[in-house]
Amino acid sequence: MAASYAGTLFELGLRRDAVQSYGEAIATVASLLEREADFRAFLETPRVADSAKKEVVRRAFADGFPKHVLNFVLVVIDRNRQRLLSAMAKAYAALLDDHLGREHVRVALARSVDRDTLDLISRRLGSLLGKEAIPHVEVRPEILGGIVVRTEDAIYDGSVRGRLDRLKRRMLSAPIARPREPRRTDH
Repeated sequence: MAASYAGTLFELGLRRDAVQSYGEAIATVASLLEREADFRAFLETPRVADSAKKEVVRRAFADGFPKHVLNFVLVVIDRNRQRLLSAMAKAYAALLDDHLGREHVRVALARSVDRDTLDLISRRLGSLLGKEAIPHVEVRPEILGGIVVRTEDAIYDGSVRGRLDRLKRRMLSAPIARPREPRRTDH
């Protein structure tokens, strides 16, 4: 259901040539809901009238907020779907990434890297994936060295730990050659 709402907002953004600003706006709403437990509870509680919720939302997002996104949030409240706003924002972000040719990838490294190295990793991953790669880096010393990349549907393991594990499996699965029996020489 969240994906359907996100799709509707995305189509509206396409028509208005505002997909980026709409994405930022819906992400702002989701971020506020995640950070502010009181605001989330206020919007989600059935004891508060929808009119009061909508008035607070109008005041909170009046300045500089895209009018169509504000109206979208108000319709979400009318339909009692405000619990799905964070999921809608995530679904919208996925649509935006797809539209802009971006892919988020998880990158594991044995140690921290500088900005230049991260840019190089991003460019090489972009070449490999055929789209802009947005790396999310985590430091995992247990991989010893190299890199492990996780995309939506693949894992690329170029870590030292991964190479050692593959070598170990090959060695353990290799057939063991029997020693040759010495030749008998009868004189």
